[in-house]
Amino acid sequence: MPTLAVTNFNIVCATLGGFITLFGLVSYLFKERLFLSEALISLLAGVTFSPHAANFIKPLDYAEGSQSNLASITLYFSRLVLGVQLVLAGVQLPSKYLLREWKSLALLLGPGMTIMWLSSSLLIWALVPDFSFLSALAIGACVTPTDPVLSNSIVKGKFADKNIPKDLQKIIIAESGANDGLGYPFLFIALYLIKYTGNGGAGQVGGARVAIGLWFGETWGYTILLSLLYGALVGWIAKELLHWAEDRRFVDRESFLVFAITLALFIVGTCGMIGSDDVLACFIAGNVFTIDDWFRLETLDDSLQPTIDMLLNLSVFMWFGAVCPWAMFLHNDVIPLYRLVILGIVILLFRRLPVVYAMHWKIPQIEEKQQALFVGFFGPIGVSAVFYLYISLEFLSEITVNGIVREDAAKLQIVMTVVVWFLAICSIVVHGLSVPLGKLGYHIPRTISSAIESREVDEPEPFHIREHVQQTEEQILRQRHRRPTEQRGRDETPPRPVFRIGGSVINPGYEGHSDDAVPPGDVTPEDGVQLRIRIAPEATPKHSRAGDIIQNPKQKPQPIDVPKAL
Repeated sequence: MPTLAVTNFNIVCATLGGFITLFGLVSYLFKERLFLSEALISLLAGVTFSPHAANFIKPLDYAEGSQSNLASITLYFSRLVLGVQLVLAGVQLPSKYLLREWKSLALLLGPGMTIMWLSSSLLIWALVPDFSFLSALAIGACVTPTDPVLSNSIVKGKFADKNIPKDLQKIIIAESGANDGLGYPFLFIALYLIKYTGNGGAGQVGGARVAIGLWFGETWGYTILLSLLYGALVGWIAKELLHWAEDRRFVDRESFLVFAITLALFIVGTCGMIGSDDVLACFIAGNVFTIDDWFRLETLDDSLQPTIDMLLNLSVFMWFGAVCPWAMFLHNDVIPLYRLVILGIVILLFRRLPVVYAMHWKIPQIEEKQQALFVGFFGPIGVSAVFYLYISLEFLSEITVNGIVREDAAKLQIVMTVVVWFLAICSIVVHGLSVPLGKLGYHIPRTISSAIESREVDEPEPFHIREHVQQTEEQILRQRHRRPTEQRGRDETPPRPVFRIGGSVINPGYEGHSDDAVPPGDVTPEDGVQLRIRIAPEATPKHSRAGDIIQNPKQKPQPIDVPKAL
C-alpha cells in the first residue's frame, strides 16, 4: 500500500529544487531589472524554510543533533564554494594579470589588508564590553578579506557592464580572490598568541616565542608558501595536460568545459589532506591554468561555469539563512543588540573605505574619486568570513585545561560567533540592496523635478495625424507568441496604409544618378509612391549602415515598402 515518505532528503530536494526553479522564472527581473543580488534572495529563502519559520530545512537533524557536526558541515560547504569560486575567478582574469598588475595588488593586499584588519579590530574592541584587544584581532581577521562570491554581484551583469570599467572589474576580482587566502596570517598571529599567552598561558608551554615561531613556520611556510607552489604546479600541469588532450582530440566538449570545476574539487581535496591553504591554492591554480589565455577565450561564451557558480551560490546562502544563529543576536551575554547594530554600521563605513580612498591615486585602475568610494564601500563580508569563523572555532576548541575549553577561549568562541555572523548578515543585506536603493535615490528626485517642470510649463498638446506607438523588442516578441484567438481579433482590423518612400538621395545633376529614378516633382500617387534609392559608391563607407543594407552599389535598386509613421 502506498505510504508517504516525508524524509529529510525528500524535503530538502523538494525545497531546494522548488526554490531554484521559481527563482529562475523571475531571475532576470530580480537581477537585471531590480539589481537584487541572488545572495540576498537565497538568504531570505533560507530563513523562510529554516526551523525559525516553515521548518522545512532542519540543519541540526542532518548533523545528528550535534553542534560540532553542524559546524563541520558549514565549514566544508564554505570551503567547497570558495574553492570553485576562486578557480573560476582566476580563470576570468586575462593572461598573466597578477604579474602585470602586481603593484596595485601589492598595495591592496599589503598595507590595504593590514589597515583593514587593524581598523576592524579597533572598532570591535571598542564596542564589545570587557573584551581584550588580542581577541578583537582574531575577530577582525575573519572579516578582513573581501568575499569573492558577493563581489560577483557588482562585477557581473547589466549594472557592471554599464557602470564599472573593465579594468576596475578585474582588479576587484583579483583582490577578492587573493585576499581570501591571505587571511590566514592575520588570523593565526592572533590565535597563536591567545593560545600561548592568553590567561597566563594556562595549559600551554612556550609562551610568545613559540607562538611567533609557529606563525612563521606553519602559517607562512607550510600554509601560505606551500599553497602558492602547489597551486601553481597543479595549474600548470592541468594546462599542459588539457593542451595535449585537445591537440589529439581526446577530450570532448562537455569534459573540456567542466575541467576548471573539477580542478577546483581536486585542489580542495588534496590541500585539505595535507593541511595547507586550499583557498589560496585554488586562486593561484586558476591564474596559472589560464596564463596563456587559451582556456579563458575558449570558454568565454560558455554558460556552464556561470550556471554551476549560480547553483552553488544559491545553495550556500540558503544554507547560511538556515544555520545562522539568529536568536543569539538578541539573547547573549557578551554584547547587546544596539551595540551590534552600531558595530555593523561602523564596520561597513570605516573598515575599508578610508584606506582605499587614501591609496586610490596610486592604483591606476581607480581613476576617479567616485570609483574610490565605490571600491571602498563594496568590500563585502560573506562566505570567506564564515569560513574563517569555523576555522577559528575549531582551533579554539583545542585550547583546553584538564579536558575543558579554557575560559578565555570559550568566551572568544561566543563573541566571535555572534559578531562574525551579524557582520556577514549586515553585509549581505546592505550590499545586496545598495545598487537598487542607489538607483532609486538617483531617479526619484529627477522624476519629481521633471513632473514639477512639466506642470509649470504650459505646452500645447501635440497634434497627431494618426496615433502611432513604437514597439519595443519585447513587445514584438510577445506579439509573435500571442494566442491565435487574440491574433485573429487583431487581424480583423483594417490594415494601415503603406507608403513607398522615394526620391533620389543623389542630386539629379550628379553624374552617378540613375536614369530611372523618379524626379521628386513628378510624385503624385493616390495609394503610394514608388521611388528608387541609389547610393553612390563614393558616398558610402564600407562599414556604414547604408553599406550594410545595399551590399553592391552597382546593383539595380529595389523599391522599399515602409509602414506609415508619424
